[in-house]
Amino acid sequence: MAEFQRDLQPSDDRGHLLTEQSNSLSRDLDQLPTQELVDLFVAEDRRPQQAVEAAATEISHAVDRIAERLRTGGRLFYLGAGTSGRLGVLDAAECPPTFCSDPEMVQGVLAGGAPALLRSSEGLEDLEQAGRSDLEQRGFCSRDCLIGIAAGGTTPYVRGGLRHALELGALAIAMACVPAEQAPLPCDLDIRLLTGPELLTGSTRLKAGTATKMALNILSTGVMVRLGKVYGNRMVDVAASNSKLVDRSLRILRDLAGLDRESGLALLEQTGGSVKLALMMAATGLDRSAATERLQEHRQQLRAALEASGVSLLQA
Repeated sequence: MAEFQRDLQPSDDRGHLLTEQSNSLSRDLDQLPTQELVDLFVAEDRRPQQAVEAAATEISHAVDRIAERLRTGGRLFYLGAGTSGRLGVLDAAECPPTFCSDPEMVQGVLAGGAPALLRSSEGLEDLEQAGRSDLEQRGFCSRDCLIGIAAGGTTPYVRGGLRHALELGALAIAMACVPAEQAPLPCDLDIRLLTGPELLTGSTRLKAGTATKMALNILSTGVMVRLGKVYGNRMVDVAASNSKLVDRSLRILRDLAGLDRESGLALLEQTGGSVKLALMMAATGLDRSAATERLQEHRQQLRAALEASGVSLLQA
């Protein structure tokens, strides 16, 4: 107990933080009938959408600046502890199957590593040097981008990572759910998702976690759109690696290139499962080598490559 007390300082009181404040709507949470409890959560869960909407300008700037760096070989890292870190890992893990991106392009870095995905290791978030060290182990460099996620804005692990990114000249983006004046973070771009006090006081896996997930969805998808991995609203860089994705790929080829399933499957076999390359070949009549070269000439932007070839697909 004495050792625990020595680790605490008067400045450790975080009661002023928006995410730590008590929500007046849930003062009687433990006494509410179940239906009223559920209705209260449903009503409060409209707040994350409003919080993301209020941060739309900052999110937009982040998308453009991240995409600019990724085009020239940079990578995107999410860094966080607890729920914040797990959400970053989740978003990073979804990028390769959705956009056929290199697993190295978007990475999630969680305090405590893989074991912390399944078992809480919250104490590790207090180690500021660990944020820097974990990035160094990944070879994080000046070309890269870092999104440091800390719902309450005070996590030393995230602060250390953001400072490291700034020192290197990398792009440092902070994401928190408290106002900047309550918990300033070292960064180039500051995204604040102000969801207000949680119904369960301090439990930022609730509204703060929902808003963070929404913002990360927009960020990663927006970046991939800018990188040419989407045509219209279709994920044309999807890899047909299982039955569900083969079916989705065949429907994309049907809708955009007018191919029946048999013809689409034959073309996918020629392209090694690449929908984008199959679309390029179907629209232009080019063979695989020539279609690949045409896409490379236009930085893998399917629309630009098609326009340069004087052809178009059936619909955007």
